[in-house]
Amino acid sequence: MMQKPPIELATRIGRALISASNHTIPTRTWTPSLEHALHRIGCRGSLSPPLVARVIDSFLSPHHSLALGFFNWASQQPGFSHNSLSYQSILKSLAFFRQFNAIDTLLKQAKAQRISLDSSVYSFVIDSLIRGKKAQSAFWVFNEVSSLSGEIGGHVCNSLLAALASDGYLDNARKLFDTMIERGVSLNTIGFGVFIWRLSKNIESSKVLGVLDELKKGVSEINGSIIAVLIIHGICFASRESEAFWVLDELRSRGCKPDFIAYRIVAEAFRSAGNVFEREVVLKKKRKLGVAPRTNDYTEFILGLISERLILEAKDLGEVIVSGNFPIEDDVLNSLIGSVSAVDPGLTIMFLKFMIEKERLPTLLTLSNLSRNLCKHEKMDELLEVYQVLSSKDYFSNLESYNVMVSFLCNGGRVKEAYAVLQEMKKKGLGPNVLFYNSLMEACCKEDLVRPAKRLWDEMFASGCSGNLKTYNLLIRKLSQTGEVEEALHLFHHMVEKGIVPDATTYTSLLEGLCEETKFELAFEIFNKSAEQDFMLAQSILSTFVLNICKKGHFHVASKLLHGLNTDIGNSDSHVVLLKSLADAKEVQLAIEHVKKVKETSPSKLQAISTKLAVSLSSTSRSEPILLLLQAVGEKCLDGKNDVWKDLHGSCAGYFAA
Repeated sequence: MMQKPPIELATRIGRALISASNHTIPTRTWTPSLEHALHRIGCRGSLSPPLVARVIDSFLSPHHSLALGFFNWASQQPGFSHNSLSYQSILKSLAFFRQFNAIDTLLKQAKAQRISLDSSVYSFVIDSLIRGKKAQSAFWVFNEVSSLSGEIGGHVCNSLLAALASDGYLDNARKLFDTMIERGVSLNTIGFGVFIWRLSKNIESSKVLGVLDELKKGVSEINGSIIAVLIIHGICFASRESEAFWVLDELRSRGCKPDFIAYRIVAEAFRSAGNVFEREVVLKKKRKLGVAPRTNDYTEFILGLISERLILEAKDLGEVIVSGNFPIEDDVLNSLIGSVSAVDPGLTIMFLKFMIEKERLPTLLTLSNLSRNLCKHEKMDELLEVYQVLSSKDYFSNLESYNVMVSFLCNGGRVKEAYAVLQEMKKKGLGPNVLFYNSLMEACCKEDLVRPAKRLWDEMFASGCSGNLKTYNLLIRKLSQTGEVEEALHLFHHMVEKGIVPDATTYTSLLEGLCEETKFELAFEIFNKSAEQDFMLAQSILSTFVLNICKKGHFHVASKLLHGLNTDIGNSDSHVVLLKSLADAKEVQLAIEHVKKVKETSPSKLQAISTKLAVSLSSTSRSEPILLLLQAVGEKCLDGKNDVWKDLHGSCAGYFAA
């Protein structure tokens, strides 16, 4: 038999796995069933590392579970062994998705098999570990291949150096620094800067200068003035301001000319310590020897810190610049406000006020990020303060900016304040659209403010704003939950009259409310409407409908519903839900009667039902009720032709015999 060309075969394998994984739970994950798809293709005899690599790179790389499953499956095939090419493909996929345990296992395998990997693979892995906040693990990987440091690249090495220092692994950072000097890997301002900054806080100033001297032995492209600021800041942070004053001259002699920022750090340290005379000496020296900071250099450095996720370092340097009233670009302030708010909301407010004092305003994206982080930290008073300050500057002038304010006030549960904003918009002639009303409606429902939600509904329509699907769903769901199902039904009919098509959320909410009130006839009518609208929609909500009926103990009603359905709508999942509920309630006889009817009316479903019950046995900690039910059903109403039921019956008998 003629073998297919590698490209064609790789395409068949990749597409077959993607297609088959559409049916796995969850989708795009490797399960043993996917091996059947590979066996049907008959590709075992054609397997090669280049083929495996092509399948992963071209098809499976975005789906790491499939990629790893296929890689491992290939490993198990007779006569096959991976090489550096296939390892490279799988490791890059896993690195992208930060699957660190799997990466560690594969690296150990490659090492045991003495497979040499390309330096680019290690670059991917190390970079992934750094971004995943695993600097120590990244260093261990680097240590294994330190001889490749030049090929791994200066950017990755500098990122690792900064990450190790930032996380407090100064011993390992020092080892990496020594390796970079020895191997001729160029050090940049971020890598060396964060390293020397952290060292300055923890070791003697003379030793810090010694490290700076060692830098001359290697290759470097650093900004001397920024390095000077970082060293001085580190020394003053450790309350060694007298040493810092001495170090200013030492730095200048080494080509790291201190700018005004460095002198101010020392002056402020003396002021905080109550040493007024020394502070004046520093300021006098600043006027004589200091240079103005280069705004562009600090812009590049701070944005670089943020891109490397060194947010605390960016925060500290930003605070130094802002507190000293030094020039700073708008894009830097916007980046600081958006990123630092995730770790220090209070300081972020300082950055924002500084910006506003300079007659500048944040971008809407920055305000969104700030608002999100303040809500996350439950700093709602601070958020209100931000909005008040910006309002005083006429920041909110259009629907887009007002939408940010209203949506985050609602997210934070400040319904009253959000409603006041809506009234303010109306006074300005900016009619709130349905998005505003939906945000406020959702907040009202979340806070159990049903009456205000109803009033908001009336106000919305009175102002000429028609609700959309989300508006109806919000109120229908809340009314169904609070026992006002008649009013929820009224809204349902109203939306249909308006031409708004209900979705699964609409029907599920209504059916849950009707079942809670045991109004099953009305529930059946609503379910039938969903089936008339779209039988796939009805299928998707059926299991939840059955579960809601069973929660009230009306198992006969659920059974009647399932047996009365069109065979296209009824599915095995809904029968499994009913049978599991019967098992928990020990309603064995009713389960037997239900299975008998299924056998009479839809015998083809028995196989699917039994298979899913078998799966549920392995995924529940309370398997005994299901086992009891399966044993009873197997004895009373099955003839043994269904293999799965027969196997289950045998398993049950063995379980209880044991």
